[in-house]
This record gives sequence, structure tokens and C-alpha cells, in this order.
Amino acid sequence: MPKMKTNSSAKKRFSVTGTGKIKRKQAFKNHILTKKAKKRKEKLAGFVEVHPSDVGRVKFLLNMGKGKA
Repeated sequence: MPKMKTNSSAKKRFSVTGTGKIKRKQAFKNHILTKKAKKRKEKLAGFVEVHPSDVGRVKFLLNMGKGKA
């Protein structure tokens, strides 16, 4: 049987913590930043945990066990 391939776009967007949780970057921080308040931009910085309803799909793309596409 051939090797399972990890989805290339997923491995660039998600990272796994030491405890097995999946992190992602916040959205809405790439462009059109002039109209957004400083406080809002600060809150969008950094990483957040992937929502539990999406964890299965992300794990499937990263070949981390059972999941559904």
C-alpha cells in the first residue's frame, strides 16, 4: 500500500501542540488594516485552538488518525 500523503495546504495552516490540540492563526489580519481598530488587530494576533467540530476534518488532512473529510 502506498504512503498516505499529508495535505500540503493544511500542514502550512495548522500546528499541533504538545498535548495534541490543533492551533490555527486568526482570520482577518492580512489586509485592509487601516479601518480596523488597534485593539481589534491586537486581539486577532496570535494563535487560537481549532473548534471541536472541525478537529476531525483537520486531523484527516494532517493524517493524524481517524477523521472524516
